Amino acid sequence: MLGFVTMNIKETHKKEAPISAQSIFKGKGNAVAIQILKGETLKEHSTKVPAFLICIEGEVVFENKLGVKQGLKSGDMLAIEPNVKHWLEALVDSQLLLLK
Repeated sequence: MLGFVTMNIKETHKKEAPISAQSIFKGKGNAVAIQILKGETLKEHSTKVPAFLICIEGEVVFENKLGVKQGLKSGDMLAIEPNVKHWLEALVDSQLLLLK
């Protein structure tokens, strides 16, 4: 039987880190907790597999090379296509969850 630990997503990051990505689960897929502080941009990158981004807290703008520009606020979700360059900009301090 697995033990359960309760923690807040914010606890996975160093508070002062402007951008932080920490793996919080690995199995057949994985989950990554992402923190982006206000005014910071998670630089352009891509994923090899489909991904799903959930904004837990805050507000970010997602953009990709296909011309998609989508704002995400707390509770919003977005599917990310594989092999398409994309980036994120935080309008306020933000916490996100990336599922692959």
